[in-house]
This record gives sequence, C-alpha cells and structure tokens, in this order.
Amino acid sequence: MREASQSHFFGIDIGTTTVKVVVGMHDEARGDQISVIGHGTSKNSGLRKGAIVHIDETADAIINAVTEAERLSGVSIKHATVNINGSTIHGIDSTGVIAISSSDREITEEDRFRVEEAAAIVQLPPNQEIIQVFAKNYRVDGQDNIKDPVGMQGVRLEVDTHIVSAAASSQKSLASVMSKAHIGINHVTVSSLAAAEVVLTRSQKEAGTILLDIGAGTTNLVVVEDGEVHYVGVIPVGGIHVTNDLAIGLRTDLEVAEKVKLEHASLIPGKHKEIGVDIDNSRHSFNSYDVQMIVGARIEELFELVEKQLKTIGKSGKLPGGVVLVGGTANIPGLDILAKEKLELASRIGKVQNLQGLIDVIDTPTFATSIGLMQLDMFLTPQNSEPAGAPNQNVFGALEGILNKFKRKSH
Repeated sequence: MREASQSHFFGIDIGTTTVKVVVGMHDEARGDQISVIGHGTSKNSGLRKGAIVHIDETADAIINAVTEAERLSGVSIKHATVNINGSTIHGIDSTGVIAISSSDREITEEDRFRVEEAAAIVQLPPNQEIIQVFAKNYRVDGQDNIKDPVGMQGVRLEVDTHIVSAAASSQKSLASVMSKAHIGINHVTVSSLAAAEVVLTRSQKEAGTILLDIGAGTTNLVVVEDGEVHYVGVIPVGGIHVTNDLAIGLRTDLEVAEKVKLEHASLIPGKHKEIGVDIDNSRHSFNSYDVQMIVGARIEELFELVEKQLKTIGKSGKLPGGVVLVGGTANIPGLDILAKEKLELASRIGKVQNLQGLIDVIDTPTFATSIGLMQLDMFLTPQNSEPAGAPNQNVFGALEGILNKFKRKSH
C-alpha cells in the first residue's frame, strides 16, 4: 500500500450509527476535478445523538471504515478532515471593531485578521470552545456589505461574524478517538457545512439557502446567504427517532422497525396495503397507512423545530434558494414534498456535483457529508501549485480566512 501524497485527500464522517470514509484525488485528465478512488463504511455504536460516549467503540468503527477505504484505494490514510456533531454545537453572532492607524493607509490582511480576532472575543457558556468563525460582511467607516476590505482606506473596520462553538469535552473526545484510530486531524467542521460545500450551487449560496443534514441521531442545519455562513445549528432529532416511533407504534422490535423504515417508509400518499419484512425466516406484516402516519408525525415535528430556528434568525419563508435535504433520512420518498409544505420553501434532495471516479455506491444523500469533508480536506490543505492563502471559489471565504490566521500564528 502506497503512502498518501499531497494529491490525496480524506474525509471521515463520524455518524451516530455509521462511520463513512471517502478518499479522493486530483483528476488531471478531467481538468483537475476531484475523483473518488476509495470509500469505506462501518457500523458505529459509540455515539448517542451525535455525541461520542464510547471512545473505543467509535475508534474501532473508524479503523474498520478506514481499512476498507485503504483496501479499495490502495492509499494509506494517516490524516483526514473530520466532522464534529452533537447538541453542544451552538452558533452565535458577534461583531468585531478595530481602528486603522490613519485614514490614508490601505487596510491590510493583518487588519482583517485583527478584526476577526476581535469578533472572536465573546463570552461563551462554560466549557464551550470556538470551532470556527465565519465573517459575514465587513464595514469600513460605515460602508456596509463589503466582502473583502483589503486594499480599501478608512479609519474604522468592523466585521459581522457567526461563531460556531462546541463543548470542550466533545472536542477532546474527538481528539481521543482519532488518536486511538491512529489518524491525524487536518481540520474539523460541522456536518452541514461540509455537505453544503458539495451540494449547493453558487447561486443557492448567494440567494440564501438552508441545508438540512438529517442523520441518524441529529439534524445539522446551515443557512448560507450572500455566499457566507449565516447560521449553524443542531437539532437532536434524526432517523433513529423514526425507527423508535415505528417500534412503539407498530408494536414490534427495533430490528423489524428499522427494516420497515428502510424498505417501506414513505411520505407520499397512496392506497392502504399490507406491507411486510422478513427477518430470521419470519414474516412481519403491517398496514402501509400506519407506517406513513407514524413516519409523517415524526418528520413533521422535525420540520417544526427547523421552522422555529428559522423564525429565531428572521429567515422563515425568506430563503429564495429554498431547503436542500441530505443525510440518510433524505432517502425517504416524499420528504422534499413535506419539507416544501411545512417550511413554505422550495425543496429538493441534495445531489453531489462535479464528482468523478468510484461514485456508484456513494452518489447518494447519505454520503454528502463525507464527500464534503474530503473536498474540504483538499481545499483547506495548501498545494505546491498554489500560493499560500490563494482564495478558492469553492470554499466559504471566511473559513479560509480563519484558517490562514491560525497558520500565521503557528509560524
């Protein structure tokens, strides 16, 4: 097995029930597009609602998924970009202000870094630590909606940011898990941001769009507008809750309920009929109407929680780009139709764009986050062919800016 080079990139999605790994590389034959050369999955029993509760079990799941991806790609995985999840993730708005030494001096990158640092000085809840800071827009002497102030002149520079934080204990648990799996961490981000990178078009990012990554234990959401991250949140409801509801409502065990969900869950109205699943040579039969009602009730509750967050940030019904759905639960037929009805926004199932290679298995909403993590691993890792700090149009600009700041501090 050959060692990974700077042309290989890795994303590891640590989910509540499954770990997914994607390996990609530059495809020079296709104009330097990303080509997937390996992927792996493994069941995970070490998380609860997105939070790591069993270090060893989670590490074993990562090792198994990584081993499968290494076998398929022929590349040794020693480091990767990973996601952090759980209800301890919070997003808050903050403003930073600094003075420029004189009105005739041009604003520099150093000034931009200083104002972002000023915005990051906030009072966080106990045990919370900042993961990322996203600049939404800058102001120079009162002139608003500036995307990049470098090169302008003024005496007062301001920035509006969205700060994403998570419990320090969650970040330490993630570090421990990756250490036990013998995988170094290149970058850490939230699931929804990684997925948004690969399924949202530039026009959607500019117009205003909410992406919902509905996983097993949590739903990660991100609101992107004017090309920047405006809000990040996590709702502790996901596909596991649908399974639990089916087990209770159908009076069956969890294994049967999970199979009913995977094979027969649907939100599209239809004729009532008998459906069934076979487990251990036993046939379990149910009425399709009961399944639809149980699944629909839980998904409606989820969308009500999403709508509540949109109202809190003043974006209810005000996102022209609509809602984009990814994650395993996005495979339920009719989910986009119900989202359109409940959120009163255009809705569609997210599809990964501009991807080549071994995508027959992973070209689904379930792998959007892991693919996004792999692409961010490429975008955020300096390449020999690019000057340090060169902007990449595929990356949310603020994410790259903060990354460059941390690199500058480390030198």
